[in-house]
Amino acid sequence: MGEVNDPLAYVDEIKKIVCDSFFLDPGQVADDTQLEDLGIDSKRRVQLLATLEVHFGITIDLDERDLLTDARSVSRVVANTLGKAQGAPGA
Repeated sequence: MGEVNDPLAYVDEIKKIVCDSFFLDPGQVADDTQLEDLGIDSKRRVQLLATLEVHFGITIDLDERDLLTDARSVSRVVANTLGKAQGAPGA
């Protein structure tokens, strides 16, 4: 069972999504590889954000786009958003 509270629980899944979404070789994408170094600018981070929302069934605040800098930071945002969704009253 994956711990939703673990901010790095989704790193491998995120790397796969990044590779699939932007047609990147998995060997290019390490946990700490900057998305910008992979050619993923702010406009493409919005695309990544939308892909993550669909994949995980969550809504990520557009303001968090600037926090999406590498697979680790993306995993933290996803884990945080999932944690909020699961901890919400009446959820």
